[in-house]
Amino acid sequence: MPGADRRRDRCRDGLSVSPALKHVDPNRPRGPLKRAYAALANTRLGRFFSVHVLWKLDPLVMRATGGRLGSGLGLIPTGLLETRGAKSGALRHNTVIYFHDSERVTIVASKLGMAKHPAWFHNLVANPDVAFGGAPMRASVVADETERERIWILADQVFPLYATYRREAAAANRTIPIVQLTAREPDAVIVAAGEEPSSIEPSSR
Repeated sequence: MPGADRRRDRCRDGLSVSPALKHVDPNRPRGPLKRAYAALANTRLGRFFSVHVLWKLDPLVMRATGGRLGSGLGLIPTGLLETRGAKSGALRHNTVIYFHDSERVTIVASKLGMAKHPAWFHNLVANPDVAFGGAPMRASVVADETERERIWILADQVFPLYATYRREAAAANRTIPIVQLTAREPDAVIVAAGEEPSSIEPSSR
């Protein structure tokens, strides 16, 4: 096929597609290493590192390793979330903790219990078609309080510090959002030969 006609398919707006995301069962018992990791993450040093280093480093490492390695080190399930900037429309990458609730992927906009929502949450509210772990997804915010309470029980089993984050966010008059992702069909776009995809920069949590 002539070079000018060479084409490739990519998910809509440059969101890539990769093999199925690893299933995370929130009811699976946690081992001592996972509990120790969670405790370390809640120390002053752990929080400082998360706020000032990991949010920049994590997306780059996960992209470079195809999602196989992140700050969770296999002890905490993390995946690469791809959103579009709420205002800019630019592609953003963030690493977030996740687990499965039936067929739905669940993520929590905790931002360590800080007073403001993470930027990626505003992005997916504005543009709910996202990608997670390379798979095309559609995001929806869980609004029903009974359902939120049910999901919080699962979330706390995956990452116990969520309970601490909820208390700290509540003290700052913030309710931490819960987001669920469901699979959607990818839309193929044609990229001409020699055309490079737009640059991708990580955004803050």
